[in-house]
Amino acid sequence: MVEAAKGAAANPDSEEQQQKLREAAEGLRKATNAAAQNAIKKRLINNLENAAKQAAAAATQTIAAAQHAASSNKNQAAQQQLVQSCKVAAEQIPQLVQGVRGSQSQPDSPSAQLALISASQNFLQPGAKMVTTCKATVPTINDQASAMQLSQCAKNLASALAELRTASQKAQDACGQLEIDNALNMVRDLEKDIQEAKASAQAGKLKPLPGETLEKCSQDLGTSTKAVTSGIAQLLSEATQGDENYIGMSARDIAQTLKSLASAARGVAATTDDAATRNAVLDCAGDVMDKSANLIEETKRAIAKPGDAESQQRLAQVAKAVSQALNRCVNSLPGQRDVDNAIRTVGEASRSLLADSFPSSGRSFQEIQAQLNEVAAGLNQSANEVVQASRGTTQDLARATSKFGQDFNNFLGAGVDMAGTSKSKEDQIQVVSNLKTISMSSSKLLLAAKALSTDPSSPNLKNQLAAAARAVTDSINQLITMCTQQAPGQKECDNALRELESVKGMLENPTEAVNDQSFFECFDSVMENSKVLGESMAGISQNAKNSNLPEFGDSVSAGSKALCGLTEAAAQAAYLVGVSDPSSVAGQKGLVDPTQFARANQAIQMACQNLVDPACTQSQVLSAATIVAKHTSALCNACRLASSKTPNPVAKRQFVQSAKEVANTTANLVKSIKALDGAFNQENREKCKAATGPLMEAVDNLAAFASNPEFASIPAQISPEGHAAMEPILTAAQMILESSTGLIQTARSLAVNPKDPPKWSVLAGHSRTVSDSIKKLIANMREKAPGQRECDDAIEVVNGCIREVDQASLAAISQQLTPRDDISMETLHEQMAASVHEISNLIDPVAVAARSEASQLGHKVSQMASYFEPLIMAAIGTASKILSSQQQMAVLDQTKTLAESALQMLYTAKEAGGNPKAAYMQNALEDSVQMMKEAVDDLGATLGEAASAAGAVGGMVDSINHAINKMEDGPADEPDGTFVDYQTTMVKTAKAIAVTVQEMVTKSNSNPDDLGGLANHLTNNFGNLANEAKYAALTAENDEIGSHIKKQVGELGFTCTSLVTKAGALQCSPNDSFTKKELIESARKVSEKVSHVLASLQAGNRGTQACITAASAVAGIIADLDTTIMFATAGTLNRENAETFADHREYILKTAKALVEDTKLLVSGAGASQERLAQAAQSSVSTITKLADVVKLGAASLGSEDPETQVVLINAVKDVAKALGNLISATKAAAGKPHDDPSMLQLKSSAKVMVTNVTSLLKTVKAVEDEATKGTRALEATIEHIKQELTVFCSSDPPPKTTTPEEFIRMTKGITVATAKAVAAGNSCRQEDIIATANLSRRAIADMLHSCKLLLLLHMKDPMIRIVKRSQAPLVV
Repeated sequence: MVEAAKGAAANPDSEEQQQKLREAAEGLRKATNAAAQNAIKKRLINNLENAAKQAAAAATQTIAAAQHAASSNKNQAAQQQLVQSCKVAAEQIPQLVQGVRGSQSQPDSPSAQLALISASQNFLQPGAKMVTTCKATVPTINDQASAMQLSQCAKNLASALAELRTASQKAQDACGQLEIDNALNMVRDLEKDIQEAKASAQAGKLKPLPGETLEKCSQDLGTSTKAVTSGIAQLLSEATQGDENYIGMSARDIAQTLKSLASAARGVAATTDDAATRNAVLDCAGDVMDKSANLIEETKRAIAKPGDAESQQRLAQVAKAVSQALNRCVNSLPGQRDVDNAIRTVGEASRSLLADSFPSSGRSFQEIQAQLNEVAAGLNQSANEVVQASRGTTQDLARATSKFGQDFNNFLGAGVDMAGTSKSKEDQIQVVSNLKTISMSSSKLLLAAKALSTDPSSPNLKNQLAAAARAVTDSINQLITMCTQQAPGQKECDNALRELESVKGMLENPTEAVNDQSFFECFDSVMENSKVLGESMAGISQNAKNSNLPEFGDSVSAGSKALCGLTEAAAQAAYLVGVSDPSSVAGQKGLVDPTQFARANQAIQMACQNLVDPACTQSQVLSAATIVAKHTSALCNACRLASSKTPNPVAKRQFVQSAKEVANTTANLVKSIKALDGAFNQENREKCKAATGPLMEAVDNLAAFASNPEFASIPAQISPEGHAAMEPILTAAQMILESSTGLIQTARSLAVNPKDPPKWSVLAGHSRTVSDSIKKLIANMREKAPGQRECDDAIEVVNGCIREVDQASLAAISQQLTPRDDISMETLHEQMAASVHEISNLIDPVAVAARSEASQLGHKVSQMASYFEPLIMAAIGTASKILSSQQQMAVLDQTKTLAESALQMLYTAKEAGGNPKAAYMQNALEDSVQMMKEAVDDLGATLGEAASAAGAVGGMVDSINHAINKMEDGPADEPDGTFVDYQTTMVKTAKAIAVTVQEMVTKSNSNPDDLGGLANHLTNNFGNLANEAKYAALTAENDEIGSHIKKQVGELGFTCTSLVTKAGALQCSPNDSFTKKELIESARKVSEKVSHVLASLQAGNRGTQACITAASAVAGIIADLDTTIMFATAGTLNRENAETFADHREYILKTAKALVEDTKLLVSGAGASQERLAQAAQSSVSTITKLADVVKLGAASLGSEDPETQVVLINAVKDVAKALGNLISATKAAAGKPHDDPSMLQLKSSAKVMVTNVTSLLKTVKAVEDEATKGTRALEATIEHIKQELTVFCSSDPPPKTTTPEEFIRMTKGITVATAKAVAAGNSCRQEDIIATANLSRRAIADMLHSCKLLLLLHMKDPMIRIVKRSQAPLVV
């Protein structure tokens, strides 16, 4: 390394020598790591142990503080969220403590170390969530002491989590390569544990652990099975990629989920009374462990042979064996075997439908018809009982499925008899086809019941089960309609009654969403269906009276369909009303919707089966291709969104990889389908068939991975108040169903005997009840519309707050605002800042709810309103402690502005109501949101300035930690720019941080009072840097670079918190030399971390980083030339010795030509490698530096007696430097882009300007000593410069700062002076006057255009002024 350093010092411009130095330094680093690895690892693990202890202690204290504060918290929704987050974090603390103990007791055990790392990383997310909810809850706690204690505990926990994150990341980097071996050891140990449990069970010593029940353990086993299946899909994908680090993480995740599965299996065995079930569960669990260990071993072998097809095939086979073992494990659960038996019963009974002929049973058609009606009613009833039983115990489900199997057997027997009595072959085929449909829908019902019993908390499974039961009813109705011969209208009535029976269960207790409809869509559906129902009831009555029986049947069918639709809409509306109650816990959307993935998987599988069907026609092939393309596109989009949202790096990578696999296999299939469409022959069919296999496998793997419970949504929990709000809607809907059932039953008998007066009065009574109930339902839905009552309450609260601020303002004006002595100024600042922060976080959620999510509106507005009371109290308290009357009014006025803007937003949100069809409110809502955001920003800025002036840095530290956490969570939306865009901004921001740090060091000695403002500036800059880092990591070349950038920015953040804390301490104690020394040390660390961030960005794109550095260097050269022009204008740029311009002319020309060659390299470098781009950027900077130096010497050699010519010459090289700066920026933007990208056109345009300016410099150099032409040349150069300035003026790039109208008016005076000079020069025709005019005009026009563009920023909201400015400036030019 020393030799390489000597070489680099001897040749500072040699890229090769620099590369050798880098390689040598990297080699030394690796050698050092290898030599000291064990010592480093031990130190890192010790650090992690300490960090884990602190985090566990801080979390325990925070949970205790949260429990203590519960009694004084007036916001129940916030309290519920706090309790939930504390509960989740508390579940992780024992694992963290266990990890620390294990690592301390076995300091040399890799397994114990990895267990500690895993426990630490698992604790980070719930810990961060708890910190967030604590901060959100603090402002709503009435008891001052409890609020302060909770706030302090949350800060301590946030700090402990920051240290834990850093320590675990470093330990992970040091120990990560041992993950696979450790996972294998864990699984083998689990296998031994299962064997021990089996031995205990046989000896009768297996006892359940505290809290274990059969139901809970069965559910845990089902959930763990899903997680293992998802983990296997992930492991297989990573093994294909061959990345050992990610494979290790996937293996670790599988081992962790297998641990949960083993625990659940042991719990099932310990709690069941059935010895056969106990043995089966433990045997199957042991088999899962064995097969999983084989899978991990096979994965290890596959890593050694990356890309080996045979290894991948073996791996897939072993994975399939694990999946089969998992299925057997689930099937061994109590209740599952009964469901499997019922499924087998249905399957075996259905085999009779495969017979070629169906002999007659010898009974009459009427007998068989009566029997079929009877068993149909029995099967329909059994289907509804299965739905009910799936919500009960496993024993209930076992009984219901057994009964369903028997009833299906009876029904199928009657159906086969009916097929035997059919007179024609076509009728028989139709009957058999309907029976097969019933068989299929019955199997689906049982499978849905089985899935729900293993995982009752899984979203949408209850709805799928209810839908499967309705499908059974529909298929029974189809068969009955076809097979039975009754008086017209009777079948329709029976079918309707069965349909109404099947939907009745929806209204019993809807605790889950029934469909995807919003409240207003439900309302529209109720209105529409009630209209159809009204028409149908009139038709039923009229047609029964007139004995128009076919029309009577149609009216019954239409009414039944409308009732089913109305019931579904009413159930969904009731659910949304219950969920929207503020006391209910709103559900949380999952990372993905497993139902969407399952539906897409099913549709793709069916389409692929159709494609390979020999009977498939050409049009069917294209139809299947369309279905495949539609669903695969939806899956890829879902994966892209999930990848951008998840903080888990392994899951992020897996979603991206899965989307790629699905997209690639789809592209191959589409290619083969196009070939098949072009030539519909057997060979192309075979190719198409071969292409469907990989696609189905990729989609299967993706669906398995997406089924991970970690990604599932959390269902809402409806409170007793929510249930009470639902009741009127459900009661009205139930009354409609009951009366409609009675109406149809009465109408059925009237259709047979219309001359029955008592029946007509009963029908009229039912009809009246239905009509009244519909009116009640609609009235209740209007009255209970989600969010309206909460909006009214929130408006009242905010109005009360505004009145309080008004009273405080009057008191402040009359100097009667009594100062609060019970609380410090810093605490009041923190309370205000916390309330403003929480209000700010709720602005967008309230807006989204008001636009389209009515069920969330009540929650969000109630939360927002709950923060205004503490904000107002803190604002009045703050104002009471401020001595300056002007500052008092500023705080109160800005607080009132925020409250008024919130009031406006609440009125608008109430009017919009979450109805997407209320388009007329969208603009008003957008305006109120913008107004509120501005009010929040203004008050936040005032608080930040006040806090920094007072040395209160708690809020700044929180802001930095919040920025780090947000960065770790990943971006919520898609990146708008490229990596280069984010890299450029980050470099600029990082350098700004470095400058601020140096200023803080200076001010610590000269003026400590300024440290608060600088700390605030540093905090804001870091927030911007962390925000850009999220997107830079997402758009980086690979995941490794992205995670490295985030890691370095995170570490910079932690050092910034330390520096900000020291700055606050020094501001409070300016003479404390120890604190001053600590601040200087913290500043040094921050500067060091800034250099690490810059290095990580350079690793991302070396070429573009070189462009950024080069652009900065060119800007420095331009600033230096401006200074030289200033000296020349003043007449103080003197020649050295007796040199002449001729001494420099040749070197200037030679260097300028070399710069043209560099320009060509730069332009070509945009499409080449990063290495070539970096070389071209460095070479061009080196050349422009030489050119600027030699031109300055040439200008000096002209002598100070000719200053105007000196200025012309320096301006010419300055134009070249500016053009080079623009060219470098354009090259950076175009790097790696395709040839037709707009940035490539910009690059070509910049290159032309560069060549034009170099040519202009060459002409100026040749004309400098020519007295006859140098004036004309100066004018030509000025005209070209003005054209280029005008192009910049008309571009859309915003200027870096603003100006004032007065400044602009002053600039226009230069135009007047330049015009007068030009007239005078035209009259005198002296070369000196012409050159002076050219120089003055150039400066006057450039200043005027620049000032005009700056002024535009002041008037962006006034289009008239903007148009005038845009049009008048070019006119003047």
